[in-house]
Amino acid sequence: MLNLGRLRVLCEVVSRGSFSSAAESLAYTQSAVSQAIARLEAETGAELVVRDRRGVRPTAAGATLIDHAEAIFAQVQAAEADLDAVLGIRAGRLRVASFPSAGATLMPLAVATFRERHPGVELTLAEGEPEEIGPRLRAGEFDLALLFEFPGVGEGQPDDVSAGRKSEAGRRAGGRLTVGLRNVALLEDPMHVALPATHPLAGKLAPRLEDLRDEDWVQTSAVSPCAKHVVRSCLAAGFEPHVTFESDDYETVQGLVAAGVGVALIPRLALTRVHSGIVVRELAPRSPARKVVAATVPGAGAAPAAKTMVRILVDVAGRYREA
Repeated sequence: MLNLGRLRVLCEVVSRGSFSSAAESLAYTQSAVSQAIARLEAETGAELVVRDRRGVRPTAAGATLIDHAEAIFAQVQAAEADLDAVLGIRAGRLRVASFPSAGATLMPLAVATFRERHPGVELTLAEGEPEEIGPRLRAGEFDLALLFEFPGVGEGQPDDVSAGRKSEAGRRAGGRLTVGLRNVALLEDPMHVALPATHPLAGKLAPRLEDLRDEDWVQTSAVSPCAKHVVRSCLAAGFEPHVTFESDDYETVQGLVAAGVGVALIPRLALTRVHSGIVVRELAPRSPARKVVAATVPGAGAAPAAKTMVRILVDVAGRYREA
C-alpha cells in the first residue's frame, strides 16, 4: 500500500520544482524529502522524478501517481470535513497539555494545523511534567495531554519535590502515568549521550554506557522520570552514576556538559538545538528510549476535538520520525 505521507512529499517536490523548496514547505530536512522519494520509487518500482537544469519534473509514472494522489487528498479532506461536522467540533474548546520538549517540537505544527482546520475552536496549551499533567488530565482539567513513559517501568508517580513524598494524585492513579487513559503511541524518543567536545570518547560513534562508569554526571532533578531512568540504565550497566549537577532545563544541562563538568543522557526531542561545545552520540547496542503518547480520558468522556488533535499529532510525529 502506498504511503500517503510520501505521496504528499512527491506532490510538493513537483509543485515546488525542487527538493529544497519542498523541504522548506513541509518543515522537513532535505535528506528526509530525498529519502521519502527514494522509498516511494522503491515501493512503485518506477522512477518518479527527474532533475534537469530547470529543476525537478515528474516522469510519466510520476505524473500518473500525482493525479491519483491529488484525488486521494481531496477525498481525505472531504472525509475529515464530514467527520468534523458529525463530531461537532466547529466550535467549543480544546485544552491541551504537553511536557516541555514535546511542546517545543511536536506541538507547534500540530497547533497550527488544528487552528487552520478548526478556527472556531478555542485551543489552549499548558506545559508541565508528565507527573503533574497526567493527574490533571484524569481530573478533567485537560482534554488531551502529551505524556511519556519508559517501557517496562511500573513504579508510581515520582516523589513530590516540595513535600518530599508521593503526591496524593500519584497514589490515586497508581502504577504508570498512562494507566487508565486512552493512549495513542506517537514515537519513541531515544536518550543519547552528550559529551564535552574534548572528551576522549567524543570521536567514538557509539560508546557503551559502561564506558562512562567513572564519569561525573549531569541530569534532571533526581525525582524526575528521566533522571530515575538514567540511574536504572546505569545500574543495569553495572555502576551507579555519580551525579554532580542537576537541572530540569536541558539547555542548562548541555551548557554544563560543554563546560566539562560531566556527561549526560538527553532525549532526542530536547536536542533540536545542540550546544557547540558538546557532541551527541547514540549508545551501543541501543540508546534507552521513552515512549511518547497522546493521552485522553477513555470512552465517551473524551472531547471530539481531542480525537481530531490526536490524528494530527500522529501525522506530525510521523514527519518528525522521517526528518
